[in-house]
Amino acid sequence: MAHAIWRGSWATRVRIASGLILMVYLTLHILNLAAVLISPAAYDAVQSARLAVIRSGTGTAVIGVALAAHVLLSLGKVVVARTFRMPLSQWAQVLLGLAIPILLIDHLIYTRGAHEMLGVNTMFGYVTRLIWDTGDGWGQAALLIIAWVHGCIGLHMWLRLTAWWRKAVPWLIGVGVVLPVLALLGFVTFARVIDGLLSNPRGEAVAHAAWNWPDPAGFGQLAAASDRANMVVWAVLAIAVAAFLLRRAVAAIARPIRIHYVDGPSVRAPRGQTILETSQSSGVAHTALCGGRGRCTTCRVIIEDGLEDLPPPSEAEARSLAAVGAPPNARLACQVRPRSSVRVFRVFDRDGQRSRAHASQGKEAQLAVLFLDMRGFTARTDGQLPYDVVHLLNRFFDEIVPPINAAGGTVDKYMGDGLMAVFELPSAAASARAALTAIEGIGAALADFNARLAREGSAPVAIGIGVHLGNVVLGEIGAAGQAPRTLIGDTVNIASRLESETKGRGAQALVSIDALHAAGLTPPDDAMVSLSLRGREAPLDALLVKDLTDMTHTRQRDAKASAEASAPA
Repeated sequence: MAHAIWRGSWATRVRIASGLILMVYLTLHILNLAAVLISPAAYDAVQSARLAVIRSGTGTAVIGVALAAHVLLSLGKVVVARTFRMPLSQWAQVLLGLAIPILLIDHLIYTRGAHEMLGVNTMFGYVTRLIWDTGDGWGQAALLIIAWVHGCIGLHMWLRLTAWWRKAVPWLIGVGVVLPVLALLGFVTFARVIDGLLSNPRGEAVAHAAWNWPDPAGFGQLAAASDRANMVVWAVLAIAVAAFLLRRAVAAIARPIRIHYVDGPSVRAPRGQTILETSQSSGVAHTALCGGRGRCTTCRVIIEDGLEDLPPPSEAEARSLAAVGAPPNARLACQVRPRSSVRVFRVFDRDGQRSRAHASQGKEAQLAVLFLDMRGFTARTDGQLPYDVVHLLNRFFDEIVPPINAAGGTVDKYMGDGLMAVFELPSAAASARAALTAIEGIGAALADFNARLAREGSAPVAIGIGVHLGNVVLGEIGAAGQAPRTLIGDTVNIASRLESETKGRGAQALVSIDALHAAGLTPPDDAMVSLSLRGREAPLDALLVKDLTDMTHTRQRDAKASAEASAPA
């Protein structure tokens, strides 16, 4: 999943990267303040290391570019938004993000600006003397908390797609609360010490000399610089608001389109608004785990009508859709902006689960399929009470299903005295090997089961198994709310017919040549049979297994031959 968190447009990725840089900068600042609680020497050590990085030419450029990029791209995202209906966490992140540059200006001017313009030694004592017991002090405390909460929300929105983050969230919440508390405690502790030292005129003179404390003219320069910087910030915000209002006005004039939702309403939407924004502004439930940033595909829709009028997907959208094997008529609702009316199907429900059955939800894969049937079941159970029949079947399945599961297979369905199992593994080779391992396990389990039946005075159970590997389509097939996941295709039919062939040939299993080759096995020709199966034009070669223990011997012989062939001469 590591690659998934970097999906999205270039703007999204730059915003993530710049946010990470700023979060690292803020974390180092917080750790620096918290180090005061250890000792002044610990604070000085962290401070020296931190300043060596952030005040170097490279560090200054990286942080400056990251700050400018993050602010401008975040403002741009707000400007292009067509609706303000969003989850509370996103609202909090937006509002806190807008507050940060307003509160940050004075801090930058009176620290870094003072150092560059007036040569002030902006040690911690200088900062605490500047803002302790003032309204600015409370403002800077608020800045630290606001920036930290904003960054934590951003990290959570970014990484919540990963399994490790979800597991670590309880611990990370504790860290996220403790660190700013320690930083503020460190500030208060040190500020009180400095305040006590400065109460003595001689101490104040020594400290001011060490800090190169600005004179009134110097503070006048800093105030003027602060006023200019604040004007720039407010001007940028005003431009962003004006651009947003202009876009809204233009959208109101343009002729609206309609978004028709399958199993949902039909709503009016302004041109140029994303489908996800239309859903949010119209109160239509629409899953979007990454918050509409294009980093996941949970908002994806199937365009049932109007696909030809949509703009083509961007490189980032196409990459995300390809990563999940989406069909050609799938689009990300957070990225596509319809120019005419469309009919869409939301793939996921609002709780993140797959929605009702839909033709587009089928997934093609090359997998091994196993059919198993108990021989002579009708004759065996003739005259028995129903409860005795159920007891026998459950005992039988209790023995043979665990080897299937242990090999990586799952039982897709039970069919009276038989079953169909599928081995859904990452590759065809792994799927085929898992099916053959399951056959070996079934053979051993059946032998143990029959031994117990013999001790009970019952006749042994005979079985037939058919295994084939090929393309299958997995999907939910059925009515809405009652659509189990299953698989269909010729591969399923062939595996079933191989199982039926075992009965007439007195075999316990027939394994197709396709499954054998995928597993890397080449049995001798005299062990193979050629079968003409109903519904298949060409004959199919298959390994005939009289006794399931023979499968173990076949695999061991092939493994030995392969090892000898690869050994150095």
